[in-house]
Amino acid sequence: MRKAFLLILFILPMIVWSQNKKVSGTVTSPEGQPLGQVSVLAKGTNIGTSTNDNGQFSLVVPENTRLIEFSLIGYATLELAPGENMTVALTSKGANNLEEVVVIGYGTRIKKDLTTSIAKVTAKEFENQPITTFEQALQGRAPGVFINAGSGKLGQGLKIRVRGISSISANQQPFIVIDGVPVVNQAMSSASEPDNPLASINPDDIESIEILKDASSSAMYGARASNGVMLITTKSGKQGKTKVSFGINNGWSKPTRIAKFLDADQYRELFSEAAKNSSYGPFDVAEDFEAETGTTDWNSKNNTNWAGAAFQNGYVKQYNASLSGGDARTRFLFSGGYDDTKGIIVGNRLDRVFGRLNLDHNINKFFKVGTNISLNKTKNYRLTSDNAFSNPVQLNALPPIQPMYDAATGLLNRNTMYYNNLIELEGNNRNLNNIYKTTSNAFIEVSLLPNLKFKTLNGIDWTNLQETQFLGRRTEDGSPGGYSYERQYTNSIFTTTNTFTWNKTLPNVDVDGLSGIEYQDGKFSGTSVEGKAFPSDKFTRIASAAIISGGSSTSTQYRFLSYFARGNFKFYDRYLLTLSVRADGSSRFSQNKPYGIFPALSAGWVISEEGFLKNSNAISFLKLRASYGKTGNAEIGNFSSRTLFVSQAYANIAGIVASQIGDPNLSWEKTDQYDVGLDFGFLNNRITGEVDYFFKNTKDLLLDVPLPSVNGFTTITKNVGDMENRGVEFLIAADVIRSSDFNWNTSFNISTYRNKVTRLIAPIQPTARYLSRLAVGEPYGQFYGRQFLGADPQNGDALYMMKDGSSTNDWSEAADTIVGNPNPDYFGGWTNKFTYKGIDLDILLQFVKGGDIYNMAGLFQSVNGDYYDNQTVDQMNYWKKPGDVTMVPQPRMYDGNGTDKSSRWIQDGSYTRLKAITLSYNIPYSVLKKVKIEDVKIFISGQNLMTWTKYKGYDPEVSTQYVSDLNLNHDFYTPPLAKTLVIGLNIGL
Repeated sequence: MRKAFLLILFILPMIVWSQNKKVSGTVTSPEGQPLGQVSVLAKGTNIGTSTNDNGQFSLVVPENTRLIEFSLIGYATLELAPGENMTVALTSKGANNLEEVVVIGYGTRIKKDLTTSIAKVTAKEFENQPITTFEQALQGRAPGVFINAGSGKLGQGLKIRVRGISSISANQQPFIVIDGVPVVNQAMSSASEPDNPLASINPDDIESIEILKDASSSAMYGARASNGVMLITTKSGKQGKTKVSFGINNGWSKPTRIAKFLDADQYRELFSEAAKNSSYGPFDVAEDFEAETGTTDWNSKNNTNWAGAAFQNGYVKQYNASLSGGDARTRFLFSGGYDDTKGIIVGNRLDRVFGRLNLDHNINKFFKVGTNISLNKTKNYRLTSDNAFSNPVQLNALPPIQPMYDAATGLLNRNTMYYNNLIELEGNNRNLNNIYKTTSNAFIEVSLLPNLKFKTLNGIDWTNLQETQFLGRRTEDGSPGGYSYERQYTNSIFTTTNTFTWNKTLPNVDVDGLSGIEYQDGKFSGTSVEGKAFPSDKFTRIASAAIISGGSSTSTQYRFLSYFARGNFKFYDRYLLTLSVRADGSSRFSQNKPYGIFPALSAGWVISEEGFLKNSNAISFLKLRASYGKTGNAEIGNFSSRTLFVSQAYANIAGIVASQIGDPNLSWEKTDQYDVGLDFGFLNNRITGEVDYFFKNTKDLLLDVPLPSVNGFTTITKNVGDMENRGVEFLIAADVIRSSDFNWNTSFNISTYRNKVTRLIAPIQPTARYLSRLAVGEPYGQFYGRQFLGADPQNGDALYMMKDGSSTNDWSEAADTIVGNPNPDYFGGWTNKFTYKGIDLDILLQFVKGGDIYNMAGLFQSVNGDYYDNQTVDQMNYWKKPGDVTMVPQPRMYDGNGTDKSSRWIQDGSYTRLKAITLSYNIPYSVLKKVKIEDVKIFISGQNLMTWTKYKGYDPEVSTQYVSDLNLNHDFYTPPLAKTLVIGLNIGL
């Protein structure tokens, strides 16, 4: 018996060994150079290794292994049958890689098997770029994704639109998920302009960004997907030896443009002429100026450049380090970074510290665990609203004849026509946001059967915002005794997701399925307190205030419970079908409609796999696809359907009053979307591309409906609007030149969308100084008002268009009409990458055609001398004598000659911009290996270096954000973007 047992022990390893086989070989680049750190994996297992510095590999795999997968960042993943002494040549990955893995909702797919419309941007496309937020990396690179930077203020919110605008009063931003965890992407700050909570995320941590554009891809997120879905995947450790990487970027920035204003001589000329022509005069302009400003500066020798004083030369200092690696069982990545960016506007700065740990471990062949943990801290020295006198850009309104400094005291001059807000840079004055953020998760994956897996993922997105503001006694709002304000807000989203995935390969059919349940709990709470009257400006905290002048607290919460399922089918390698459905229940929904059902369907036909095309030399790939799906917008507020009550004090006695009347039938906004697309590849996929047509029909838009005020309420929120978007997206990419020494890859994309409101109770007309309106049959935010016709050549009167098309010099007699469209005609980008041996040159041109801009600040700074605000230099082209043809009426002080709201300040917002350019050099490995270094890259990179536009304001890419979302493309003393140049060094050990 004992001998038999020993015999079994001897024979068993031989049997086990006989069930394995050896795989070995060498991996090279397209040019034949050995590639190190290539991941070599037996597909369908956790057995793998990585190549050494000579590109060599060797491993033992199970006898039944059919495919070996070779992957390396920057190269197309390759699958080959196993063998010994293999020679494997990887091809460079471009936009034309059909084998690329694409992240979809709760899973991944191979690009060639997609039946939906998804845009992908990888880290390699924006590495070494001096971007402050990852959203900027999408501009010009993702078809169908339109991004407006908002302004040049650091940490400011961006406007992201995926396939147009699908809401009026609810959220218009895409739903954002990071490593499976939904995140807060709406402003938290109490300021009138939104901050960007996503600015706390390190762009260097990101591996890829996928934008789910059509409803079939985004419907897996149901009630939150009408505006598109953005999936962000962070970098992870790769199997292979431990790699240490360091990166350092240092650079400089300045405004893309500074508008030109009158100097002292031009200022006196214009306003003297205005006083001479005034119906109230002529009068002594020097005396009038003194009466208006309280100063005698009219005859001074000052020539102050107030417009330039708002800006400064900024800088960029970025440092990143990472440690990554692992083996077949454990992979890890630890990274950290520091980013110190000084803005181009005085007083603006962004200081960030990042940390991340991504880890996954195979306990055995059944259990896999992992975690992604990020910890980030941001200090944002913010600026005030564009509409505030403390906005530095509003310094351009100050007359150049007034001094910046008081000659008597040497301090900044307080005796100016408007507030000299440079005073807020003195002493202890501050407007600081401290933000602490983590987006983290942990998961367990269990292989229940060879084809069946269960995964549970628990994640949290937690953000703490601490706002502090102190204004000393010399400031406008802090006078006379100082003012301080402190707020603290906490926003958290806890998500637990449990999914089953199943796949099976049958004769001529590949099937995979997904089912899951997800629960989400979101909470927001905050407190604030303010005080005034401080002993001196050296005491800045609330505890030192003699008067606690205010305080408040708030708390709110919402929940989602969701069920979802999806099935993917591939028949005969050419017929594709995807079915999905999601049910969302939410505390936000009304009592009578607590759940929403969101189905989707998509199909594809890989025509190039048919017999009549399979052997074509010209057509390498051709796929026709179509999709339909229903999505929703649940960002409707937590209690929009409820009747609400608030406390109200009277004579120091607490009471309760109704603050909102509810609608028990209120529903989320719903979007039906149809998409038809064609993916193509020519000449062995050296030329590839895709074209899509989409139609989105959004129903039950939320709007406030007027009520008779006799019941104590003036409005009630109801589903009363519909809107549609339709458009075309086109992308083409090519390997223009491919050789051992020189390569040229290019990619061009262009997109359009046409927006139209199809149902409203009544038009929403422009108010105050704004021009945007909503009307059935017209686009969202259309400009509507008086049409300005320029100056009357005979007498210099401002002329406006009447209803019959004739002109009048009486603004009140002119007719309101359509005067512009802030939506773009088309937009896109053109990327070119040139590689010569170790030298790389990447160039991105971004463009927008159309998208009119209403320069609302023109009501004050371009009104031909009606106020004493300094004027833009074009106002010197004013009407002077009969016969003059000009768009600038005769200056007439206080007469309002052409100063009323009109199309006078609407301009074409088209532009083409050199968005990004990077020149880099990779030191050859033959040189580096002598000092035990893997790679060294030296680069110089620029952003927004050149802009071609006819827009006369600061920047065509900005839009003030203190106004409502309806008021698209309104520019009001909004600072331009930064033009940045950095020099950097990356080292890998």
